[in-house]
Amino acid sequence: MKKTLARWLDSDVGYSFRTSPVAIAAAVIALVCVFCSVFAGWVSPHNPFDLATLELGDARLPPAWSAEGSTKYILGTDDQGRDILSAVIYGARISLIVGVVSVVLSVVVGVVLGLLAGFFGGWLDSFLMRVCDVMLSFPPILVALLIAGVGRALFPGAHESLAFGVLIISISLTGWVQYARTVRGSTLVERNKEYVQAARVTGVAPLRIMLRHVLPNVMGPVMVLATIQVATAIITEATLSFLGVGVPPTSPSLGTLISIGNQYLFSGEWWITVFPGLMLVLIALSVNLLGDWLRDALNPRLR
Repeated sequence: MKKTLARWLDSDVGYSFRTSPVAIAAAVIALVCVFCSVFAGWVSPHNPFDLATLELGDARLPPAWSAEGSTKYILGTDDQGRDILSAVIYGARISLIVGVVSVVLSVVVGVVLGLLAGFFGGWLDSFLMRVCDVMLSFPPILVALLIAGVGRALFPGAHESLAFGVLIISISLTGWVQYARTVRGSTLVERNKEYVQAARVTGVAPLRIMLRHVLPNVMGPVMVLATIQVATAIITEATLSFLGVGVPPTSPSLGTLISIGNQYLFSGEWWITVFPGLMLVLIALSVNLLGDWLRDALNPRLR
């Protein structure tokens, strides 16, 4: 493990990371957010979704540094007496899970279809690209809103896992298009290179050529795009949850918490919506900065 890390730090990408303060700061913020989200049960001071521990008498308490605040709730409480800090940590975990899983699903679908379209060409390429054009003609948030709404209407009493599945599919439905077009363009270049022609002449199966030769050489742009799209997927999930068609109310994400706090924003309880919003901004900003750094690090012309 140490040798692998040392080799990576000595590589061009590792050197670019070590000499970029912005990338280091973004990585630290992202790692802290991910760590707190994954280990929310140990990091958060309270379990905000345990109804037995909620006290309505502690509802809408300001942060601890305010005159009416309590040191028991550092960032204050919401309208149900839930600790804002704990709710933000648990909510970030849900947002991260939905965002990462939807991006992984989009990458798998987009890379497979892009490889097939670019490698074989012909009618398959034309058909898949026309499908991509149709998908790009609709705003992603509108498609996600439509699918999530239809899914909730078809399965009104669905289990939480099914509701999460509908939300992930609704975000992934338009996300795969960018990966498919990116991989297709790179594959069109790679399939005409000498190493691919040599593999064909020696009788290597097309599937093996795509997986062993072409795929590793087209994954660079995909990694950059996937990193940036994680932030986009998290914001999309927060938007859907803010509109009431996202995750179930029993497992609120950052978008749900912002929606709840928005009702009390003009009555003075600003902390209910500000702190979940800041958490969302930190996650999205850190991931976007990492994506920008990765794009520059993998492209020698931008160094």
